[in-house]
Amino acid sequence: MSKLDQSVFRSRRERLVQAMGSNAIAIIATRDEMYRNRDADYKYRADSSFYYLTGFDEPEAVAVLETDENGDYSYTLFCRERNRAMEIWTGYRAGIEGVLAEYDADQAFSIEDLDDEIVPFLLNKEKLFIRFGQIKKFDVRIGEWCNQANKKQRQGGGAPQQIIQLDAILDEMRLIKSAEEIELMQIAANISAKAHTRAMQAVRPGMMEYALEAELNYIFGQQGCVPSYNSIVGGGANGCILHYVENNKPLRDGDLVLIDAACEYQCYAADITRTFPVNGQFSAEQRALYEVVLKAQLAAIEATQVGNHYRHPHEIVTRILTEGLVDLGLLSGEVNELIEAEAYNQFYMHGTGHWLGMDVHDVGTYKIDGQWRPYQAGMVVTVEPGLYIQPDDETVDAKWRGIGIRIEDDVVVTEQGPRVLTKDVVKSIDDIEHLMRH
Repeated sequence: MSKLDQSVFRSRRERLVQAMGSNAIAIIATRDEMYRNRDADYKYRADSSFYYLTGFDEPEAVAVLETDENGDYSYTLFCRERNRAMEIWTGYRAGIEGVLAEYDADQAFSIEDLDDEIVPFLLNKEKLFIRFGQIKKFDVRIGEWCNQANKKQRQGGGAPQQIIQLDAILDEMRLIKSAEEIELMQIAANISAKAHTRAMQAVRPGMMEYALEAELNYIFGQQGCVPSYNSIVGGGANGCILHYVENNKPLRDGDLVLIDAACEYQCYAADITRTFPVNGQFSAEQRALYEVVLKAQLAAIEATQVGNHYRHPHEIVTRILTEGLVDLGLLSGEVNELIEAEAYNQFYMHGTGHWLGMDVHDVGTYKIDGQWRPYQAGMVVTVEPGLYIQPDDETVDAKWRGIGIRIEDDVVVTEQGPRVLTKDVVKSIDDIEHLMRH
């Protein structure tokens, strides 16, 4: 799929300025370039909310949206100028002319002139919308601009009297995905599913975790993608470490390996976890725990329905996991009392999902007025129950220790029910063992 058309970004800006109202201004900066060490930098990736509004992926850029008394708006982009000497070193830039021609801006200025040009934009506006707290040094600059605007009061000027958190609007916009966004997320999910399938087919006892991670990265790179987060490849007891990213141990015969990894496509993320046996065959204990997790995950996906509240799938998961743990003898007692006491926390200590979109842990509040918010069509959420039996947990029989299992899929909430974006990678025991034999 080609990049989103500029009309998509224009419609987003129009929705934002409608929410801002008349005589208002919004200022949003992209993120800074980041150094890995000394003068080696990370490959640049634009700030998600900035890109969401502009489609512009170069560093050193600031977007300004302003409305007049009638609510009509204009869009200004500050960007780097074309510079042949720098372009030879670091690549081509759109420049002011390119921004006007290709990115739908009404006017454009050099980012070098931001401090000089921005103050007139602020004069006599009633409301200023900023992403306060995102970039501290940028917050300071905005304060300086407002101070300069206030010094013009005797000339009939002045800074906006209301400063409003822009994220409150943008995050809600981003929470509900459009058809175009879901299509990009489906592509990210498909590529990520292929990577997990390759990993299941490539794994061998004695292989290093990082070598298995390389199989994932190969598929991502073949499609022009990068990981959407640091990949987790945890063999054996390493699967019990929720954010294990060292990936530097050998994979042992008889152990499971937990892989939590996915890519992003055009700034939209997937997020998949699968757990499977290094030698292709689940042991009796691995199989028993896996079936409990899978049962919980399938029920939670089915509960991800319009109108159900966000926490409802988690409540279903904790009940099924608790029942399963009691059946297997890992917990003892009456199920309702164990759930009330959150006894499952010994083996399941995280939530069942999170919003997914341009960020892996995407924006959007989980509660409204103190209550878990209901699912709406267009929301995308992960569903990822797990069980983790710590290797040193002497409260359980030794045969269970060191087994970590998580199963995670990406689910779109639709009026017709949950749509699983990541269904292309197998997860039943029979399907996993069959795939790994062939």
